[in-house]
Amino acid sequence: MSDNNRYNLRGVSAQKEDVHKAVAKLDKGLFPNAFCKVYPDYWGGDPAYCNLMHADGAGTKSILAYLYWKETGDMSVWQGIAIDSIVMNIDDLLCVGATGPFTYSSTIGRNKHLIPGEVISAIINGTQAYFDKLKEYGIDVHFLGGETADVGDVVRTVIVDGTMGCRMERSKLVTTEKMRAGDVVVSLASYGQATYEDEYNSGMGSNGLTSARHEMLKKEYAKRYPESVDPNLPDEVVYNGKYAVTDATDTPLDMGKMILSPTRTYAPVVLKVLQQHFDKIHGIIHCSGGGQSKCLHYLPSPMRVVKNNLLPIPPLFNMIQQSAGTDWREMYQVFNMGQRLELFTDKDTAKEIIEIAKSFNIDAQVSGYVENAEKKEVVIESEHGRFVY
Repeated sequence: MSDNNRYNLRGVSAQKEDVHKAVAKLDKGLFPNAFCKVYPDYWGGDPAYCNLMHADGAGTKSILAYLYWKETGDMSVWQGIAIDSIVMNIDDLLCVGATGPFTYSSTIGRNKHLIPGEVISAIINGTQAYFDKLKEYGIDVHFLGGETADVGDVVRTVIVDGTMGCRMERSKLVTTEKMRAGDVVVSLASYGQATYEDEYNSGMGSNGLTSARHEMLKKEYAKRYPESVDPNLPDEVVYNGKYAVTDATDTPLDMGKMILSPTRTYAPVVLKVLQQHFDKIHGIIHCSGGGQSKCLHYLPSPMRVVKNNLLPIPPLFNMIQQSAGTDWREMYQVFNMGQRLELFTDKDTAKEIIEIAKSFNIDAQVSGYVENAEKKEVVIESEHGRFVY
């Protein structure tokens, strides 16, 4: 069965084509090529400022947290889910140069029969605890509350989302309009242990979890936790893997914690980069949905991004590929493959960015370059082949 067929049968897609079609006619904001939609300053009415708002969440990663919690009783995974929801918002906003202060509102929908108050408490208190940690690194987020709804007829376990906003000076925006031939791409690792992380991070992020969960974990979970699976899914795409969540791996984490690694934020790094090199940053891309092909959607004009020196693939993504037999072209399009943030700049500034990243114990390197082309194109040249998107 092809990868696309498996995605479709599971009710997911790598590129969300139907979503893009649905929003195609909407106003694209002040800077159509920007990574996030940029609005006029509705709140302040100042033409020198703009408003930003972004909504995202932990997605189906919360189902894996549910499995791990039920199997082990470990409540810490719920703080990780809170972090995922925050970072999937804040790191998108980083890509337009926003570094705060931010506002944040959480939206939690749960099945009360399966998700007790202690889980909700762990998520909400974990949210505030993470904001407290970010503040130590100069990132200010104000938690404005949110909505927690008991919607058992709609949600089988729990879904954790959030909405983040900020007001910033237009002169400080990074909109990708400056991206040009001759730029280099600096990729920042999604794995390892940053100075502001408490343990090793596998690099998972919060994309591709439906595929990872079903391709890695044992079939027995479908029988023990039917609430973790859409009952309409055909059996052949449900929990096809060989691993239990408590199985050891070649990393410091067991299998469940490896897939559940909280999405790494690059906020402390980007804050420092923009403070020192704002004028030299031509674009920032969060390689989330769309993986290493993500930048294709934000190129301001016909040009080719060639990535011929990506960071080594961390163990997790090799394990996912081996378990699923997924084509490598799809792997680079679905997963971040070990680098979840990339910056477009000149060669000299690239060296400075790499040093800043490494000061936070985050590996980074020049992974590619931009050249003129007749159409927008991303080329991956890897040990597993050459792939064009």
